[in-house]
Amino acid sequence: MADLEFNTTAGQTIARELLIAYLNTGTAETPTWSAFGKRVEDSDEEMDWSQESTQDILGNTWTTMKKPIITQSFDPIPMDAGDAAAVKLWNLGVKDQNAQSLANQDMLIAHFYADSGEATFAERYSGSAIAVTRIGGEGGGNLEISTEITYGGERTLGTVTRTGSTVTFTPGGAV
Repeated sequence: MADLEFNTTAGQTIARELLIAYLNTGTAETPTWSAFGKRVEDSDEEMDWSQESTQDILGNTWTTMKKPIITQSFDPIPMDAGDAAAVKLWNLGVKDQNAQSLANQDMLIAHFYADSGEATFAERYSGSAIAVTRIGGEGGGNLEISTEITYGGERTLGTVTRTGSTVTFTPGGAV
C-alpha cells in the first residue's frame, strides 16, 4: 500500500469531523453504517502500543512495541430516537445486558481527510467490544449513556464513500 496524502488545504488544520467512527446497525452481509457519538463534544482514539524498554549489559536501551490496542470513549451520548447507534447500544447494553453481543460489534473508522488521490481511507474492525459504562444524567437534563470501545477482531483496510447519510465501505480498493 502506498503512502496516503491529506486531501485538505496545505497550511490549514484538519477538521475533527473528518474522522468518524461508525457502528454497523445492519447485518454483516448488508451493513448499515451509523455514525457513532452524535452530540459528543470530544472523543479520541487512544493507542496502547505495549511499549517496553530494556537496557542491555553494554548500557544500550532497546525498545519493543506491539500492534496497538485502540480504545475510544464516548461520554456522554445523549439518547435520541433518531440515533441508530445509541438505540442499538441501549438495547444490547441496558435492556438485554448482552455481553457477548457487545463484545462482537462491527465498527468502521473513516478517515475522510486521507486518500490515495482516488479513494478515501477507512479501516473496519469486525469484532469490536463496546462497553456501555453509564446511563443517567443530571436532574432536569438529558438521559445519556457512556461507552468505551475496544477496536478488535479482523482489521480490514479499504475505502469509504459517503453520499448524504449513506456510507459504503469497500475492502481493499485504491489505498
